[in-house]
Amino acid sequence: MSKEITKYLIHTSNTIKAAMKQLDQSHGKVLFIVDDNKRLIGSLTDGDIRRWILSGNGLENNVKNACNYKPYAVVIGYDIMEVKKEILKEKYSAIPVLDFNGIIIDILFWDELLEPIEFHPHKKVLESHVVIMAGGQGTRLEPFTKILPKPLIPIGDKTIIEMIMDKFQNFDIIHFIVSINHKAKIIKSYFEELAPSYSIEFVEETMQLGTIGALAFLKGKLSKPILVTNCDIIIDADYTELLDFHTRNNYDISLVASTMNHKVPYGVCEIESGGLLTKFTEKPEYSFLASTGMYIINPELLELIPENTFYHITHLIEKVRENGGKVGVFPISENSWLDTGEWHEYKKTLERFKI
Repeated sequence: MSKEITKYLIHTSNTIKAAMKQLDQSHGKVLFIVDDNKRLIGSLTDGDIRRWILSGNGLENNVKNACNYKPYAVVIGYDIMEVKKEILKEKYSAIPVLDFNGIIIDILFWDELLEPIEFHPHKKVLESHVVIMAGGQGTRLEPFTKILPKPLIPIGDKTIIEMIMDKFQNFDIIHFIVSINHKAKIIKSYFEELAPSYSIEFVEETMQLGTIGALAFLKGKLSKPILVTNCDIIIDADYTELLDFHTRNNYDISLVASTMNHKVPYGVCEIESGGLLTKFTEKPEYSFLASTGMYIINPELLELIPENTFYHITHLIEKVRENGGKVGVFPISENSWLDTGEWHEYKKTLERFKI
């Protein structure tokens, strides 16, 4: 092999859960499924995994159940110009190179084959409003938040809210709506001094209004879907895919949810009435989807949010479902979600960015 490609290969015996972890660790967009001889069987992307989860299937299933059995590959002796044409046409991020027995001997990556001048991907534009909820007190990060507002907690040489905004600027968002309350003057002063290239519209809460209560101030002012995010999370995902998921399925609200794996460090007992043991499982591991604190909300739903009232996203979800509306869930991997809202997770974020 001309380079270390093992981290992009996964054996057919592995589970989808294992593939998700490997995708995160490799920082790649695709894995290639192989047999004992490294013979190519198929490919698996985060999009394949998302479609599998959304179909109601579990993460303990075998990777062969969710993979693409006809990935684009080339055989040794390939025409490099033809490969470049395919990359430009189909936007492939990686292409396996096979010997005459179908065994992977190399992987071609687009950024190694193409010069920046050759590759001009159309910049993805997020056609939505972006609202950052930054009015909370950040009590889980005390004593920092006794002095600094939570949005201004540093991650290296930037604040957490700047890092969130940087993610959105990759999708051509140049205007942000930010709800503020706790230490609002400090937040305003910080951005006044920063003088960023993007514009910010502040919505100032007069009292604590819950996770989305401040959106009531925006009634009648917004016409596009509203992407709402907490100010203490970083979501590493393609936001245009999230919006497409929301609009294509005609959802009223879409939640971004992260897969979570939790291993109980003890044996778990299940009993019947009277204390009879029916099942004993040694250190079981459970998988579930956890809400990250990012949502897409249709603008007409703002009319359902009462003014000057403490109101959570859960209240709006209940109201929408009572009215016959649809709420969707957009899954992302565990490592695509960084939560800086409490000390343990904040330290993990610093480690992730090697700070």
